[in-house]
Amino acid sequence: MQIAMIGLGRMGGNIARRLMDHGHEAVVYDHDEKAIAGIVEKGGIGASSLEDVIGKLEAPRTVWVMLPAGKITEDTIETLSGLLSKGDTIIDGGNTFYKDDIRRSKSLIEKGIDYVDVGTSGGVWGLDRGYCMMIGGPKAVVDRLDPIFDALAPGLGNIPRTIGREGDAIAAERGYIHAGTAGAGHFVKMVHNGIEYGLMAAYAEGFDVLKTKNSDKLPEDERFDLYLPDIAEVWRRGSVISSWLLDLAADALYDNHDLTEYSGVVADSGEGHWTVEAAMEESVPAYVLSAALFARYRSRSDNTFGDKLLSAMRHGFGGHVEMPQ
Repeated sequence: MQIAMIGLGRMGGNIARRLMDHGHEAVVYDHDEKAIAGIVEKGGIGASSLEDVIGKLEAPRTVWVMLPAGKITEDTIETLSGLLSKGDTIIDGGNTFYKDDIRRSKSLIEKGIDYVDVGTSGGVWGLDRGYCMMIGGPKAVVDRLDPIFDALAPGLGNIPRTIGREGDAIAAERGYIHAGTAGAGHFVKMVHNGIEYGLMAAYAEGFDVLKTKNSDKLPEDERFDLYLPDIAEVWRRGSVISSWLLDLAADALYDNHDLTEYSGVVADSGEGHWTVEAAMEESVPAYVLSAALFARYRSRSDNTFGDKLLSAMRHGFGGHVEMPQ
């Protein structure tokens, strides 16, 4: 299939590359000409503007926007809505607030343009590992674009199948789902990221407890000088708390078990806040997710070793830079 990719940053560029690796044609655009050139070298088709992007696509056109949530995404989609035609599709694969998806979908459908929101997880490793995708939008449009999503997804891989699932692997087993109508994809991804905050906070607090066990505030015979890289490593092997996040923590701790290259000032990209907000709207108690979000706020004025581990994990999966200045 042919698709345009707008935004060639940490994830957009690799999404375009993975699609081309699977035989799809990518028309690419970014404000950074070097980013465009890097994709063109791999066989992509470069464009000099949004208007040029549209001119190089055949109807029905599909344009994937992979930009930071907020004004730049809003402005780009608004511009595209004036360039595209009835039957074309805009995909927003960034971390957009799901209520904005609902609003945009209603506005675009008046022009005959379909809107699909794709919650995309995979970070900077997606080119090799594939992307887990949670998709919202009209089912007929999502079905038409299935070759795109199937190419980007990790596939069944070597993960054991859930007991009772038989026959051909369904999309969810291959790494993507059609979650529902517009906004559903980003809503599911939003909660995914809220859970991610909680998991990361649990690891961070646990390793902080381990590291502080040699504190001079404790009786001398109760102090342990624990080697955290080995603890992280052994927990990766058969433990019930093993995970990719723990893998990333183990890598960071082995490189520098004091994590001195990290500031411990932990940012949040919005999804954790939105998840807690949704929990309040639904009257759902979300103790862990709320505490994990507030811990990130606290890290910006008073940070700990655990906060440095949070930064290390964020750098590991997403390339987020929170280094000491």
